[in-house]
Amino acid sequence: MNLEKQKFSTYFNNWLYDNDGYYTNYKTIGKEGDFYTSVSTSSFFGGSIGKKIVDTIKNGSLKKDTTILEVGSHHGYLLADIIQFIYTLKPELLSTLTFAIVERFPQLQAQQKKYLEDSFGDAIKLEFYDDISEVKLPSAFIVANEIFDAFPCELLFTNKEGILQQGFVENHKIAFETCEDENLKEIASKYKVTKGEIGVGYETFAKHICNNIKKFEFITFDYGEKYPRNDFSARIYEEHKVYPLFEENLELDKLFAKTDITYDVNFTHIIDSFEACTKVEFVYQTQLQALVDFGIIDLLEMLKDNAGENVYLRETQKVKTLLEPTGMGERFKMLNIKNI
Repeated sequence: MNLEKQKFSTYFNNWLYDNDGYYTNYKTIGKEGDFYTSVSTSSFFGGSIGKKIVDTIKNGSLKKDTTILEVGSHHGYLLADIIQFIYTLKPELLSTLTFAIVERFPQLQAQQKKYLEDSFGDAIKLEFYDDISEVKLPSAFIVANEIFDAFPCELLFTNKEGILQQGFVENHKIAFETCEDENLKEIASKYKVTKGEIGVGYETFAKHICNNIKKFEFITFDYGEKYPRNDFSARIYEEHKVYPLFEENLELDKLFAKTDITYDVNFTHIIDSFEACTKVEFVYQTQLQALVDFGIIDLLEMLKDNAGENVYLRETQKVKTLLEPTGMGERFKMLNIKNI
């Protein structure tokens, strides 16, 4: 399929979200898919978030009738793990909390609804939204795992003459032209991006949450850093193989919409997007630090006391993958933002 010339952000968006895009239909995650996530690694990832939610309600930061909202739920596994651990830790909360998912694709909504109803029946209140702009609540605890690296992005680099160039795609070929977009130039200057990606849509996403949810706490995990690395990080995942976007002889036309495409997130850009809307406080940590702070070790000890040594040892091996300093534990970062 030949494509007319378009900004890279449009190409990226079509790759993932067009009618036949990669995320339009359910994709297997894990060993049989193109990549692993923390959710597919261990249920204790969601369990630790569930414990964080219980503790947040216990300390009075959120009320017991708040909404637990997941953005980008895929199959529904993460929310199910969160619910299961909330039930284990404080079962009475299932009768007061509302659980909700933001999912743009009806076919994925249907799969998520079936999975959660099969898992919990009428023990939970479950709602769906097609877009974050539709969510209007008095309070919410919002969870998003690996969503910002799936926001469209623009490709930028500064040439030898010091002129900022922007990436365009025509017939699956990337070429750079002088950037004429004043907003992009302003963002590149602000974050000192001389080469790399700039996420598109972070500001709008933050604005919807800040303007429409009176009291919120937002937690997200993703690949990235607090500052841009000034190199291209955009890459493609296919059956657990990673292809840098600019790898020589890479045939984008054959990979388009059939594989996952992603990039490293600039977490400062996300923080600034929220701070532009309202007064917030935030915590930025590695996944390792965050899950330990959330109480994942305490949960493992509970498992050992109640399920025995063999089950404990099997789950501990999975949790080690989540926390491994040379792997997921350091490569993934957590950002926790709440309005004050």
